[in-house]
Amino acid sequence: MLHWCFESRSTGRLTVAQFPNVALVAFVACRTATWLFHPAGAIGSALNWAGTAAIAWWSADEVARGVNPFRRVLGAVVFAAVLFGVAHPGH
Repeated sequence: MLHWCFESRSTGRLTVAQFPNVALVAFVACRTATWLFHPAGAIGSALNWAGTAAIAWWSADEVARGVNPFRRVLGAVVFAAVLFGVAHPGH
């Protein structure tokens, strides 16, 4: 069961993460900049929305093109969390 869940359908190898991942790097960069500098106003809003867009892009791409069931389920869970976060800010 674990092998089936983590096996890449294209290579047959076990795959948990793949690099490079531009959307994930963009998300981490936006969140790190927000955490380090606590920007206010337009810059803070832009970093927040850019980070949210990046993680939504990553998760939707995983749902659509994930190489194994684990990656597709992870993408779906993250996408649902992003939608919840956008619909209910502050939670």
